[in-house]
Amino acid sequence: MEPIKKYEDFKAKTEGDDKIIVKFFAGWCPDCTAMNMFIDPIMEEYNHIDWYELNRDDVPEAAEENEVMGIPSLLIFQNGEKLAHLHSANAKTPESVTEFLKENA
Repeated sequence: MEPIKKYEDFKAKTEGDDKIIVKFFAGWCPDCTAMNMFIDPIMEEYNHIDWYELNRDDVPEAAEENEVMGIPSLLIFQNGEKLAHLHSANAKTPESVTEFLKENA
């Protein structure tokens, strides 16, 4: 997963023609660490989409403008528009992440 470290980079990536997935996380978040333990096979299954990760503490404006209140959260973007948002409460198992991607990716 490629990191996004600046707001300008976030805007550039999300405004592209292709769908992308951005995982919002924080280094202090235990649920984010748990997601990291199961996300690799899911990323491999959905490798036709570019995956990025964004530390919400480093780029708070991206989290705020996309209403990322809890982490980890997965958001799908295309052409500058947020198409889907898997909120943290629903992002705790591989099954919930896979179901979200089946419906939205």
